[in-house]
Amino acid sequence: MITQLQTRVIESLSYDPWVNLAIEEYLLKQIAEDEVILYLWQNDNTVVIGRNQNAWKECRHLDLEQEGGKLARRLSGGGAVFHDLGNLNFTFIMNKKHYDLSKQLNVILQAVTKLGIKAEFSGRNDLMIEEKKFSGNAYYFNQDRALHHGTILINSDLTKLSRYLQVSSEKIISKGVDSVRSRVVNLVEVKRAITLSDVTQSMKESFFHNYRGSTQEMAVDRNDFNIEPLVRKYSSWEWRFGNTPKFDISICRRFAWGEMELGFCLKNGRIDSVQVFSDAIEERLISDIGKGLEGCSFKKDRMIERLIKINSQSGNQALIIKDVALWLSETEI
Repeated sequence: MITQLQTRVIESLSYDPWVNLAIEEYLLKQIAEDEVILYLWQNDNTVVIGRNQNAWKECRHLDLEQEGGKLARRLSGGGAVFHDLGNLNFTFIMNKKHYDLSKQLNVILQAVTKLGIKAEFSGRNDLMIEEKKFSGNAYYFNQDRALHHGTILINSDLTKLSRYLQVSSEKIISKGVDSVRSRVVNLVEVKRAITLSDVTQSMKESFFHNYRGSTQEMAVDRNDFNIEPLVRKYSSWEWRFGNTPKFDISICRRFAWGEMELGFCLKNGRIDSVQVFSDAIEERLISDIGKGLEGCSFKKDRMIERLIKINSQSGNQALIIKDVALWLSETEI
């Protein structure tokens, strides 16, 4: 017997990133076993960084805040993105057993195709139009639930995107482009008449078509859920910036799967603490690497032994562990 999924589209009425991310986490915690939610939301003048990124390096946060913007940190891994009201954010939330990346991506691709735009999925987390990105995607999993979210650039202010995001020159060179601005495209640049309302409506229709569930739509704000503790978390200095100590040794390298920086604090020849910054989308593995190295002797062979013991399930996770181990073996530390 095929289980009939309950499907809901939930739209946020707030433009506050801390509220919207709080709603997202609340929905993840509350999702029913046989339910799939499409959550649609917008942030105004916001930079959102990945779970494991260094806020000080990824964003010109002082400029952003002086101009009335906000810095936020999300649950998932990946890189920093700029949000304004010309950008639509989406989140698919479900039990892990219903997670199907190709199906979720198909919702987006069908939505833009219906609006007369030809697009494709590229790499591991980008949706592209003629080799320019209009949507970046990221993922988060806990024990039994899954979240896939991303952005759709419709008519975003790309000059602000370029000004606020401090993308490393190494990352830009590796992509073979000149700037952040040259890598992305608004949908209005492809089809001038397109609107946010068009994309929102097309996303809803594509979602219900692909999942064929019972149709339910609702608009929400911070007062509709018990989310104030989560809003305080997402707005807190500790969550957004964290305590970044002065490291004894810091090393950094870019790989095909993303950039990684390791900051070591040493005590009596051992790693007293280590902070791992990365824009890799495997947010949990990045955390496990940091935990795995803590307390280890600051010797390359011992550190590599610890890395190899980390449980890396997927092929890409195993590749990351292999790359980091090789990097440490080649580094003069």
